[in-house]
Amino acid sequence: MRNFAAATGLAFALAGTAAPSAQAAELVVGAFAHDVTFIGEAIGSGAPGREEGIDLHLGVRSEPIGYLFGKPQLHAFVSLNSENTSNFVAAGLSWPISVTERLYVRPGLGLAYTDGEAGLPAVNAPGLTPIEIARRLELYNSRIDFGSQILFQPELSVGYTLTRSLSAELSWVHISNAQIFHQGKNQGLDAAGVRLIYSF
Repeated sequence: MRNFAAATGLAFALAGTAAPSAQAAELVVGAFAHDVTFIGEAIGSGAPGREEGIDLHLGVRSEPIGYLFGKPQLHAFVSLNSENTSNFVAAGLSWPISVTERLYVRPGLGLAYTDGEAGLPAVNAPGLTPIEIARRLELYNSRIDFGSQILFQPELSVGYTLTRSLSAELSWVHISNAQIFHQGKNQGLDAAGVRLIYSF
């Protein structure tokens, strides 16, 4: 928990100081379904969901950074799971792309830190008692094994500007190690939900 709190503070500090022109410009609040499987199923690589609950996303975005390609915004947010399984904090960049005057899409990419499982014990290790096998099997079936606590965090949103200060987004957020932060297991988390954005 101490590491997670430190990572949260670092992510929000980076969003506020990483670029001289990047001042906090938006507050982001969202509710997401945790460990959804329909996206993976749609591309033929889905696995059954292991974790349950609803994720509360709380975050900030900076003003557009004019000297970077596409004028992205820095983002930082924390994701808190109602079942207290895999919480995470993330920071990165996202690019708002207008489709119409009010409709836009927003791809993004960042890094995340999770307090979820990273290295579950093997179920088939020799010499295990039946009780220990059952305990490990329960972990395997109920927890995501990220392999690493540092993860990539791509996301994609479709948004609509409701008023001058309020927007709503349908969003997908993914975290996994991408076989870069860890070799071997690459179980990931997909979350899908709705965000409300308040612009200062």
